[in-house]
Amino acid sequence: MPIIEISSLDHPGVEVYGTLTEAQLRNRLEPDKGIFIAESPKVIHVALDAGYEPLSLLCERRHITGDAAGIIERCGDIPVYTGDRELLAALTGYTLTRGVLCAMRRPLPRPANEICHGASRVVVIDGVTDTTNIGAIFRSAAALGIDAVLLTPTACDPLNRRAVRVSMGSVFLVPWTWIDEPVTPHLHELGFKTAAMALSDDSISLDDPILKHEPRLALIMGTEGDGLAHHVISEADFTVRIPMKHGVDSLNVAAAAAVAFWELRKTLNNSHS
Repeated sequence: MPIIEISSLDHPGVEVYGTLTEAQLRNRLEPDKGIFIAESPKVIHVALDAGYEPLSLLCERRHITGDAAGIIERCGDIPVYTGDRELLAALTGYTLTRGVLCAMRRPLPRPANEICHGASRVVVIDGVTDTTNIGAIFRSAAALGIDAVLLTPTACDPLNRRAVRVSMGSVFLVPWTWIDEPVTPHLHELGFKTAAMALSDDSISLDDPILKHEPRLALIMGTEGDGLAHHVISEADFTVRIPMKHGVDSLNVAAAAAVAFWELRKTLNNSHS
């Protein structure tokens, strides 16, 4: 594996770590050439375990025989760029707290019917653009048994560097893809009933027994501020709220997702008991 010492921000090959924007990395015009950046040894190992293809590594010198050694051993004959810590921070725009970045091939989008085959509980992320929330939702989805994640075109890219980091690599563990709007007709075609998380006069509690008997349920979640669009709520089979006290009317979407995933996981298990 070539260890390449860089002394300039213009060194060929390192532009993926600095000068290219997330949109350029994603490369929507040529999806087969898309790239994403995984950060920290643990997250990179999760991606490699899930079969993602590494293209290059960027790490501090001291990590070549330290935290990055196991990754370098696994990655085969790809370039490993290294240099002074200050130079790498200037290139990436931040100090490499974990010392290692990996550029990886972005997988081609999978059809929704493929990732939802055999699924009983899925979540639709509609219009959530905060990378921290996306990462946290994926982490909860992986931990609490959600079978697949579907995102509308207005949602944040799960392979955004910060979203990947916040998820601790969970974006590599849960099948996900994009779904066109309006979402409910598509989900009905896939055999799901839909439950929109929203406050409305006809909303039912998350622990309502009616949800226990739905063999295939898609939970639709929107932004904390604006929430879901009226047509999304009206088209859903159920409108669902989380019971709360002390006059609190809503939770951050990532927190609400964790609560909902846990309750749906329990109700699903109970419905089969």
